[in-house]
Amino acid sequence: MNHTPPIPLPIEVKESGIHNRGVFATRNIKKGEFIIEYTGEKISKEEGDRRVDATNKAHRENPQHAFTYIFELDENWDLDGDTPENTAKYINHSCNPNCTFSITDARIMISAARDIAAGEELSYNYGFDLDEEYEEYICRCGASNCVGYMIAEEDWPELERLRAKKTANP
Repeated sequence: MNHTPPIPLPIEVKESGIHNRGVFATRNIKKGEFIIEYTGEKISKEEGDRRVDATNKAHRENPQHAFTYIFELDENWDLDGDTPENTAKYINHSCNPNCTFSITDARIMISAARDIAAGEELSYNYGFDLDEEYEEYICRCGASNCVGYMIAEEDWPELERLRAKKTANP
């Protein structure tokens, strides 16, 4: 019987300059390399929406202690990553991310979008919708291209239009 220990993940969780805790590379990671799977409880879209609404309400009451780890799998299912074994839930959002994710067969795989140096914090764009609640999802990534909110990059032009409209009509 083979008793080879599993290969340790090239990451560690520690205090983050972006937000609370973050995930950091413990060695150099090459572009395209698989890093970790985002795991959790598969739930219906309705249950996911209910949990997000409850977390948003709790966050408004105490922003330091309410976080949501709901990841959209498809139009019918979400994944609630708020489980002790899901280290990937600590990967923070960035407007200039070094990771990307893919969803295949209801599994969320996180890989390096570019070469990542040992010690660097991992991040990906959470891709939240530009909806009526987008202002609740403030981005703290500090990237030079930060748009201020954790919204999908494809929504950035519309965000600029909304900002220009607010500036013109305060």
